[in-house]
Amino acid sequence: MFAALLISISIVSITLTTQSQSGRQKPPDAPANSNTRPGQASKSKTQQGNTQTPSKSDSKENADESPDVIRVSSNLVAVPATVVDSRGVAVTNLKLEDFELSADGQLKTISEITRADTPVLMAMLFDNSGSLSEFREFEKRAAVRFFRNVLRPVDQAAVFSVATEVALAEPLTNDTRRLEFSIESFGKPEGATSLFDGIIAAGAYLKPYPGRRVIVIVSDGADTSSRADFDLTMQRALADDCQIYVVQTGLLDNANVRALAAERRMEEFAAQTGGAVYVPKSAEDLDDAFAQISADLAQQYILSYYPAQDKRDGKYHLIAVRVKTRPNARVRARKGFLVKVRDRV
Repeated sequence: MFAALLISISIVSITLTTQSQSGRQKPPDAPANSNTRPGQASKSKTQQGNTQTPSKSDSKENADESPDVIRVSSNLVAVPATVVDSRGVAVTNLKLEDFELSADGQLKTISEITRADTPVLMAMLFDNSGSLSEFREFEKRAAVRFFRNVLRPVDQAAVFSVATEVALAEPLTNDTRRLEFSIESFGKPEGATSLFDGIIAAGAYLKPYPGRRVIVIVSDGADTSSRADFDLTMQRALADDCQIYVVQTGLLDNANVRALAAERRMEEFAAQTGGAVYVPKSAEDLDDAFAQISADLAQQYILSYYPAQDKRDGKYHLIAVRVKTRPNARVRARKGFLVKVRDRV
């Protein structure tokens, strides 16, 4: 036992020495092992091709039962940010010193800035309820083209079918043919719409994986049968750290009160998580919407910083990001973060 303990201490010392050379700024009050980023643990074993699912051996319950578990206290908060100029053109040549980040009104030190080469873990929520019919074939074709254009070898995507029940139609994979087949195989839309439940299911599904977690909703946005309400769904989306993009189809120029309420809710999901809403009126607009999402993900900056230890209170804290060197630049980023009181394992 004593020998095993000495070996463990040596391994940890070597790891910390290596990580300290990465160039990341560490806060003065950070613990010695806080350089470990959330989600750096190895992914679970691959099942059937490139599809991956969280391993039960990595679950919190099993970890708590092991006496040899080393807990890592890393509060690193990642903030994906899209920056455009006054004409809406992406600004892609910014450096760390160009940005300013505040949390709860106080300026914070940005520890690290990376570009959009960070892997994307995406869940597409495809509305298969009876409320959508006119745009049906356009939606399917545009979604297929979207996967072909946006997925890189390091990225993975999953497809959820949303109707009265929410079902995982295709688990995470980087095989675009499987994703295309899943979309093309959807039958005639029918049933109610449990969209809020779908957002919660997608966020929970993506949560165990490291990388940028993105939910793309293809729907009219009207929820008719979810068990969860809007407030709970927003809370879960923020806690699961997911960006939400919405391609809101089926809306008419003379939309009723219910449709307008759905539109406002979709806009709120996107605004709070750093995503965007697109409301296509034609097949061409639908293609453009997917192309915009693809470009957005390819042009993002990922800002990281360490919140103070007193922010580990399980509460929601506001974030504001701006480009201090370019007053006319517009930044789209998440509006806040939530760090759980208990450490990850």
